[in-house]
Amino acid sequence: MDRRYTAAAVQAVASIFAIAAMTWGTRYNWPDYVHINYGLPLTWGVHTLTTIAGPADTWSVDLTALVIDLSIWLGLVLFLSLLVALRRGSQA
Repeated sequence: MDRRYTAAAVQAVASIFAIAAMTWGTRYNWPDYVHINYGLPLTWGVHTLTTIAGPADTWSVDLTALVIDLSIWLGLVLFLSLLVALRRGSQA
């Protein structure tokens, strides 16, 4: 496979993992608090569905955790891109 296609494939796979991690939701069905937490490794969003008082549809977003998550995953994409570029340069 051509080297530039290898770099594009690495970037595409890393980007897919980053998007999946950022949008990953874990549902918690506690009797008095049903909610979904979003984000890996940090929880940046919580969607509350039900509370002890009844149905709810509220979101709480932690912008600091969102920025840290974005920094981690986009930094990983950048690191892998640089790694592929350095590897390609050393084999030329």
